Formats: sequence, C-alpha cells, structure tokens
Amino acid sequence: MIKNIRQLVIAVILLIFLTPPGWSQTPAMNEMWGESAVSVDALKAGRGKLFDEGNFGMFIHWGLFSHLGGKWQGKTYYGIGEWIMNRRMANIPAGDYQAVAREFNPVNFDAREIARLAKDAGMRYIIITSKHHEGFAMFGSKADPFNIVEATPFARDPMKELAAACRELGLGFGFYYSHNQDWTAPGGTGGPKTNADGTPATFEDYFYRKCLPQVKEICSNYGPIDFVWFDTPGNMEKELVTKLVEVVRELQPNAMLCSRVGHGMGDYASKGDMEVPPENIPGLWETCDTNNDSWSYAWYDNNFKSPKEILNRLVSTVARGGTYLFNVGPDGTGQIPAIGAQFLRDAGAWLRKYPQVVYAAGSSPWGRAMPWGDITTQGKSVYLSVFDWPRDGKLHLPGLTKEIVTARLLNGSRSQKISFEQKQGWTIFQVPFRPADTPASVIELTFQSSLQPADVEPTPGLAPNTETRLLTVFAEVNGAERKAVNWMEKFGEWKHVTQISKWGEGSWAGWTINVLEPGYYYVELCYKGKERLVWNISTDEGVVVQNQQAATEKYRDYPMGILEFKTGGQHTLRVSLAEGDPDTSSLESVRIFPVR
Repeated sequence: MIKNIRQLVIAVILLIFLTPPGWSQTPAMNEMWGESAVSVDALKAGRGKLFDEGNFGMFIHWGLFSHLGGKWQGKTYYGIGEWIMNRRMANIPAGDYQAVAREFNPVNFDAREIARLAKDAGMRYIIITSKHHEGFAMFGSKADPFNIVEATPFARDPMKELAAACRELGLGFGFYYSHNQDWTAPGGTGGPKTNADGTPATFEDYFYRKCLPQVKEICSNYGPIDFVWFDTPGNMEKELVTKLVEVVRELQPNAMLCSRVGHGMGDYASKGDMEVPPENIPGLWETCDTNNDSWSYAWYDNNFKSPKEILNRLVSTVARGGTYLFNVGPDGTGQIPAIGAQFLRDAGAWLRKYPQVVYAAGSSPWGRAMPWGDITTQGKSVYLSVFDWPRDGKLHLPGLTKEIVTARLLNGSRSQKISFEQKQGWTIFQVPFRPADTPASVIELTFQSSLQPADVEPTPGLAPNTETRLLTVFAEVNGAERKAVNWMEKFGEWKHVTQISKWGEGSWAGWTINVLEPGYYYVELCYKGKERLVWNISTDEGVVVQNQQAATEKYRDYPMGILEFKTGGQHTLRVSLAEGDPDTSSLESVRIFPVR
C-alpha cells in the first residue's frame, strides 16, 4: 500500500510542474480532472482505444515557418524552427511574416506518401499542425484569410488530402491547433495589440473572430477525426477553454483531447516536450518527441535519431505506461527529409517483426528501464527488448520472483528456446554470443498468469557484465532537495532530469542494490556545479571512495575510483557532498560498471 501511494505521489509530481511563459508544458493527471473527467477504463473502451492500444503516432509540424527553414534575411536562427517569428528568435514583424505566404508553394506535398510513411513506420495515427503559434492556417478557412488556400500560390487544402489519405490507409487522424498564442492575429497572445483600424484588440476579439470559428472548421470539414491537440493554454480563462471543449465534444464526440487544452479538461496527459520519463506513470498519457532537434524543418538540422534510438525511446515510453507521439517536419516544398524518413522505415521494419512488444502492450512490472533495454507485457507474456546485447552470452534480469514457464529468443516469426537459472534474486539467461536481430533482440517469457508488480522485487541490480546507472529519482534522500528540472540546449530543445542539490550537514542520497557477484567496480558520478567538488561514496560494508573532480554547468560523468563489493546480495550505497557549494552542486546519477 505504501509503495503504491509513493508511486502515485511521484507521478503527480512528475506530471505537474510550472510552465515557462508561452511554453507548451502543461500536463495533468487523468485522476485530477474534476467534472470533465471520464474514467480511464471508459476511455480505453471508447474514444481512447486507438490512443491506448496504438501506442505510436506521427506528429507533424508543418507551416509557413517550414518555407523559412530556420533562416530569415540571410541569417540562420538555431533552435526550433516554428518559433522563428518570435521575438526570442528572429523577431519578425507580423506584416513581414504574413508576406512570406506569397512565396509558400509546397508543390512536392504528397499526402498519400506521408500517410504511407507513417504506416511503414508502424505508426497508428497522424496529428498535424492546422495552425501553430504564428497564426497561419494550413487549411482553407472562412474565418481568416491568412491561410494556405487564400494567401499562397499553392491554393489547395492539404489537410483534406491528408485526412483522406489516412482514412484510405486505415490510420487515425487529428489536428494540432494553437488556441491561445497567435502572433499575427490582433488580440491573440503574442500578437498585435491593435486592430487594423487602430482600435484596441482584446483576447476575446481574437477568440470569437478567429479561434473558435477555426476550431469549428477543423471539426466540421474533414470527416471524423480522432484527436484535437490544443497547445499552450497559458492564462486562458476557463470559460473560453470550456467553449472549445464543448465544440469538440459536439462536432467530434470520438476525438481525444490532450491536457494542453487547459484547466484539466483533457482526456489524457501530455508530458513535457522530448521527455521519456524514468519511472512508470499511471493513467492515460503521452510524450511527444521529435526526430531531430527542431520540430519544424530547419535547413541545418540533420541530427536525426537513429532507428535504434527511436525504438528504444518508443519501447521505454510504452514500458512506463505511455504512448509515444513522434514528430517529423516536412520542408517548404512539402517533403519529409529523406534521412528521417528512412530511419522511420527502418524502425517500422523492426516493429512489423515484433508488434506484440508495442501495440496494446502493458507497462513493465519493474517500473524502470534495465541496463540492456526495457520490458513490456502482453497477457501472460513478458517481452525483454535487448538493445545492448551481452558479449559473454549471459543476460541478467534482477528481481523476478515468479516461475517462468518458457523463455524463447524471437527472430520475427521464428524462435529458439533458451535456458536460464535463478539464483540470489537473479534470473540469468544463456543467450547466443551474437544478437538475434538489430537494433534490438526480443526475448519472450511466458508465465501461468500475467506478471504483476507483486511478482517483482524492483531493487536495481548490479551485474558483472554491464553498467548500472542509479538515477536520483529512485534514491532515498536525507537532508537534501530532490527536484525535477528542465532546460533548453538550443532554443526549444528541451532536456529533463531529476537531480539532488541543496546539500546540508550530514545529507546523503542512498540506493539499495542487488549485487550478483562481489568484486571491483568502477564508480562515476554524473553531476554539475562550480569549480572543484569533493564527493564521498560509501557502502554498508564500510568501503569508502572519496575524490575531487572539476565541475561544469553541464551534467557529465566524472570518474571517482574503484568500489569494492566484498559479498554478493543486497547492499546500500550512499553519496554525499564533502566539499563544494551545497546549493549549486547537483547530482543526477551514479554509474557503476565492472572493472573487467
């Protein structure tokens, strides 16, 4: 009981955090959604079935900003390309930005090709930007002439074509709509403060002239849709958000609303951008991620996630209990960059072999990732997705207390039985020296009944052939502050960690770990801080490692020394700050790996 309460409290903390001004991080818990809440089970059986069982969708950021591609007046602006108009980037005047529409002619747009890519990638639905923060509608709108049909030489409605292509290929379809921010519409948040005639423009003017009518249009003109994905509600009044929700419920009763609509009125929670959470979260939720660093196309950004990274982040999201919404950014001609498209097809080829790992799959009873990969469940089966294959023929799984009926290494439709032994709280599988598949191999374990959290001892394990990283989110903390933090690398490129800082006298962070084999292990700490720091690492066996290392403003691993575990079994490990600024010294994780 205490364990479940702790998990719920941690989930609430992870899902509720302050939103930077004008930014799109406003998650909420299904269980907290007041009068608009529908039970999770009812949603899963109804309009949430595609979301809950599909677990993988395509996000598309495409707009007038795609034509600019991160460049304005000959200068490149590094960061998320869809924000290039904003004052924090190129600070383009509204009139100048609207004039760009006369040049926007995405002649290479092929709706069926994009839908086919999503299908080939193993995605079950598409959500596309119908209007982003800059106010340009990517659909034909009678409410406002600043749209792709009226304002550009393209003069077509690509949303109708994409909606039709998704229906043809059996994909779900939905719209993103920025309901609060509009940088070109008078009265919209971030937009002009006066109308064309010089009179003051209010938010209500924008809402009733443009926002509400356009939401009615996207909910009326494209057939049945499965999602309406609002964004950045900011300080919108509840009355106005309620009107939008009522319109969606009336016109598209089967459409799912994400929590970024505001005021707790969504059907599911949306995590922070680019965030795969480290521990299981209950309820219906998603994380939205992107295939490179920007959401929309940027000419310089070819930092695409590899097929292995896409699949690893997908499987880990499903293993934590969530759904993965993965973004692509077509360029100004309407084409998705070839590298990103190819990597998605490669990931999809793997998913076609192992659909049971992702679709309708349940979360990991361990509640966290493993050093070699992650775990999902399906009925009486448990799937180990091994991204880092052991080189010595032994795969280690800590904490399983339930008897395994069969263990098989899969290779598409084929499989081979593998042997295993259980000792000291570990299950050790004898596997081939070469992986069965790339970028991940899958081992299926079957049981007499479905595996439950009660069948697992979740203590992290330290195996003799791989590294173990102890995250601070799982630590016991005494006399210091644990806090989830996020920051941007380039503008809009979010990073997320849970860290421990504000160290006090006698404070420490501690973990219990299950050591399979005694011996010598290297230990490193991942931290940031100022100048040089001295850290102390100790175990319940009286072993102490203390060392001074430099610190920088970035989290990175620093070698501390060699830690000896004299015996196998469960041990405790504590980390404390011995010297340095207690407020700015921030510990993110401990990395332990065998010497040999």
